[in-house]
Amino acid sequence: MSIADKDRMQRVLMEIDNKINSLNNQKITALFDAMGLRDREDIPKDFLDWESILIVVPSRNILNEIKNFKNSISGISFVVNPHAQQIHIYDFNEWKNSTRNKTQFQIREMMKTNFGGTQKKSEDRDWVKLLNKNYGI
Repeated sequence: MSIADKDRMQRVLMEIDNKINSLNNQKITALFDAMGLRDREDIPKDFLDWESILIVVPSRNILNEIKNFKNSISGISFVVNPHAQQIHIYDFNEWKNSTRNKTQFQIREMMKTNFGGTQKKSEDRDWVKLLNKNYGI
């Protein structure tokens, strides 16, 4: 079998690929709308320009709710960060560059302050002040 007009066939395939990408972008936008992400100020507006999107969720329960969409939407990945307060999105390439050549322990430590993790605020511990006062520390 021979294709007589290969250029025409390639153009048709490119048009179809562009339609598929457009529909997938609509799926991503719909998912973010459903999760209330597009209204938030901290969410980048150019997320559709990214090659792949990383969605960081704060718990496995939230992951279980939305991971069903992973199979029907291409270009999204999920990570659970128990140190996150809310759902965040990042460029997946940024994630790959940050975690390259790191152990699981190093990644867990990094996620305490990066990719949605929040710095733990030291509590006002009065007993430390008392200890310093009584022992002249």
